[in-house]
Amino acid sequence: MTRKIWLAGIVLAAAAPILAGCAGNGSAAADRAPEVGRPPVAVSVASVVVADLHQTVDVVGSLAPKFSADVKSEVSGLVTAVYVTEWVPVHKGAKLARLDTTETEAGLEALKAGVAQAQVGEARARREYDRAQQLKQYGLITQQNLDDAKTAVDAAAAMTSAAQAQVRALQARLAKSAITSPIDGVVALRGVNVGDRVENMGSGDPMFRIVDNRLFDLTVSVPSSQIAFVHVGQPLQFTTDSLPGRTFTGKVMFINPAIDESSRSARVIAEVPNPDGALKGGAFVKGQIVVATRTGVVQVPRDALLNWNMEQQSADVYVVRDGKAEKRTLKIGSINGVAVQALSGVAAGEQVVTRGAFALKPGDRVTVVTGQGA
Repeated sequence: MTRKIWLAGIVLAAAAPILAGCAGNGSAAADRAPEVGRPPVAVSVASVVVADLHQTVDVVGSLAPKFSADVKSEVSGLVTAVYVTEWVPVHKGAKLARLDTTETEAGLEALKAGVAQAQVGEARARREYDRAQQLKQYGLITQQNLDDAKTAVDAAAAMTSAAQAQVRALQARLAKSAITSPIDGVVALRGVNVGDRVENMGSGDPMFRIVDNRLFDLTVSVPSSQIAFVHVGQPLQFTTDSLPGRTFTGKVMFINPAIDESSRSARVIAEVPNPDGALKGGAFVKGQIVVATRTGVVQVPRDALLNWNMEQQSADVYVVRDGKAEKRTLKIGSINGVAVQALSGVAAGEQVVTRGAFALKPGDRVTVVTGQGA
């Protein structure tokens, strides 16, 4: 028994320095261990500013020339000449094409001969009537004979008028054989060539299409929830992918009083001047109708908003403070295409996260890599 206790004491004595050394090494390792936690999140920021805010309604739509015309022939005939090609400018009344007029001209000559013959007959009837009046004065003819002579004059005059009307009708037909432009513009379509036969207005295909690109109608759709803010005369600013980097301005001219049941939106038409001819019909555009201007309001970029609730007019943002992300809830007022009015939640000069916010949690450390107004 005494021998076992003595051996145990020797073992413990020998192990004591080893255990002490292990304990010391563990403490030192713990002191040297790096701090464990999330690395800083790279974000972009922008400053909260106080400035004038243009309240806008976002819209999309397409452009169409305000004035255009499909030119068709009012008479049937064979095309004998075409004076224009596509894409060339023309003025109102300019000749576009001509139809064969051989038969019409021959018919016109015949009708003119008929007019001359009718005029001869009318002149004869008038001479007979004058003679009858003299004979009646001397009682050589009856009143019935005088009345018959007067009736003959009226009939001859009517025949002359009828012949002259036929001439005018054929002259009008002859004039319609010359196809002219009804408006100033550009030939967007040439649908005929020499030798083609065209029919009258009943045909579906136009001979020419003339487009006036100096003034456009921009038709856009406005949600029913925002149509009450839109009024005639308000400016509409827009861009189009076909002309990157340029912004154009129009003016609201017409507002449809009815709301489409399927889309719950109303059509609005704005007039857009196009003095340099850069815009083209059919182009798709994105823009905003400026419905109000508010001065000296606190503004936050729209890119900074999270969890935007349109009905409650609220949204969340992350504010960078002391190198960490702080989540705030904003009360939103007026809105435009790039910024919103912050009624509460942030102050001018604070930095809000515009990129990288979806990777943040409250309290996260941040690193600002880019920024607008930072």
